[in-house]
Amino acid sequence: MMSPTGLRSPSNPRSTAPSPRASFDSDLLRAYMKKLLQTTLQTATWPPASERDKVKRWIKEIGERVKERMLEIQPRGYKFMVMTQINENLGQGGRADLVCHWEDTDAIVQEMFANDSIICICVAFAVVTI
Repeated sequence: MMSPTGLRSPSNPRSTAPSPRASFDSDLLRAYMKKLLQTTLQTATWPPASERDKVKRWIKEIGERVKERMLEIQPRGYKFMVMTQINENLGQGGRADLVCHWEDTDAIVQEMFANDSIICICVAFAVVTI
């Protein structure tokens, strides 16, 4: 495919044959992540400087629980990565982008939670192992 700048995208090397491996159920994980973020952070407020360890605990708890759920959904054949970020909500905007080459069985799930005090973004990757 030719872009407006005249550069060509590489051809897609993936086979059109169906994959013998079941794909990761990202809808199941997405629903879990949405509920987890809401229940964990519903009443959370950005802590004062003396209590910033509270944010670290939230990040660790969310990441661990998402990883555990991923292992329940698909215990074998995948490597899992979870990135959780919590920021103070000062009314700022934000933007992020991700570009990857995926196999048909790989998955990425992103969920966001915000209230008047905090913004939390959680991104989970399930990548097929060979």
